[in-house]
Amino acid sequence: MGANLPVDVDRVRLELGRADGPAVSAAALLLTGAGRVRSGADLVARDQPGAPGDAVRHVGTLDGAEAVEVDLAALPDSTERVALCAWTGSGTLGRVTGLRLRLVAAGSGTVLAHFDMAPRSETALVAGELYRREGRWRFRAVGQGYDHGFAGLAADFGLTPAPARAPRPGPAPRPAPPARPQTRGEELLPADMGERLSLRKQQVATSLRKGGLTGVTARVILVLDASGSMSGLYAKGTVARVAERMAAVAALLDDDGTMQAWTFATRPARLPDLHLGELPEWLRVHVRVGQLGVIGRKKRPKSRADGQVDMRTVGIQNEEQKVIADVRAYVRDHPVPLPTLVLFFSDGGVYRSKEIERELRAAADEPVFWQFVGLGRSHYGVLEYFDTLPGRTVDNVGFFAVDDVDQVADPELYDRLLSEFPLWLGAAREAGVLR
Repeated sequence: MGANLPVDVDRVRLELGRADGPAVSAAALLLTGAGRVRSGADLVARDQPGAPGDAVRHVGTLDGAEAVEVDLAALPDSTERVALCAWTGSGTLGRVTGLRLRLVAAGSGTVLAHFDMAPRSETALVAGELYRREGRWRFRAVGQGYDHGFAGLAADFGLTPAPARAPRPGPAPRPAPPARPQTRGEELLPADMGERLSLRKQQVATSLRKGGLTGVTARVILVLDASGSMSGLYAKGTVARVAERMAAVAALLDDDGTMQAWTFATRPARLPDLHLGELPEWLRVHVRVGQLGVIGRKKRPKSRADGQVDMRTVGIQNEEQKVIADVRAYVRDHPVPLPTLVLFFSDGGVYRSKEIERELRAAADEPVFWQFVGLGRSHYGVLEYFDTLPGRTVDNVGFFAVDDVDQVADPELYDRLLSEFPLWLGAAREAGVLR
């Protein structure tokens, strides 16, 4: 779930199969960059087998599985994503065993990707999607479930009014071949961390649905305060736990499941990108109080891992405006056709309010939303009242503080973290900040 890979062929087939249980139907939704259909013609299913131009067609396979065939080169520029949906007309998908999605090269029959799913109470789900990134097509395993059947799923993507009836389930396929082992992403994590991540991704998905963000993708960037007053939170493992919880946001919301990250104090420093399968090692090497302790001892560490920041170069004071400027420069230098969500964690002590305000005001015309989270201290300066300041194209900043983030349950944290982002998305599109 969340794994992705480039697609280097023009014609592919998305095949939905199962081992046993109720018959499962497949349909494709052709979506714009906003994650919405343009009209009912953007639904390709058994009862509506072809999209305009026949770039996407509903087909069967030799083993009876339902599939859609996609000619990526023939898709119009306005189609940014093709989402494959699955549902059953008999109970929940939890009754289906061996539910799987295969991405196949249509010409050669080569299997490019294999995604096994284990739904529970869902009655419909988005199994996977093809999406554009920087002019090239990629595939991502999604596995996001819905409780209101195909009609509810379709309505979330703008297909309203919902269809009066879902397309008829097709014939039962033959048993699936043995599943291929997965070797990247969540499957590489220790069992306990993988279980936490899986549950958290479900909770993130619920928070996104509450905000109307189903199907929306965004680049996710993490910023961690490393000033001297934060040393206690690093020593207790609080910062590492926060970073682990944010990995679930990137896994579900980010277009490629990878999160860029920065640390800062007197000066900013970019950390290596956080890839899902490397989460334990990333937390151990790049989020650790041992680096902070070097500052007081003034001793050089014996050795550093690849990309590991020497925290002596970062300093100990609060200079938020510098890391804000650094992230802004990165976004400008690495444009993507997506909004960017910055998750910024600090324990307060903000004293450069004028400089911070100048940076964030200048950023109001950029496709970036800045979500600041205060970790239990006080004096957050301009961040506490920035969303009330006039004179900006859109309100591009959110802020909330918690006394003890370890005591905040995941559902509450994700709800608060993602509550203002959808409001900004709507306002930014209306103002032309996002296209």
